[in-house]
Amino acid sequence: MSIFATNLKGYLKDINKSKKMDKAIQYIKKQWVIIAGAALGALGGYLYWHFIGCNSGTCPITSSPINSTLYGILLGGLLGSILKKEKKREEK
Repeated sequence: MSIFATNLKGYLKDINKSKKMDKAIQYIKKQWVIIAGAALGALGGYLYWHFIGCNSGTCPITSSPINSTLYGILLGGLLGSILKKEKKREEK
């Protein structure tokens, strides 16, 4: 295989990775409200467990930091999806 073919093959792989990265960035830009809500929910869930929590261990959500953080992610993502503005579709 020639040097040109090897370089071209590497260049095409880089372009493919770049396209995937562009798609990921576009998705993040489109869904940033939901992602931000989930991140804030995760922080809120963890802080709720840390400061309030459940000492007896009988509370299914707040007895574990993982459970309360995951519950916070869920609620934050749902709240973010409610607050997200949808683009209006034009009817023909």
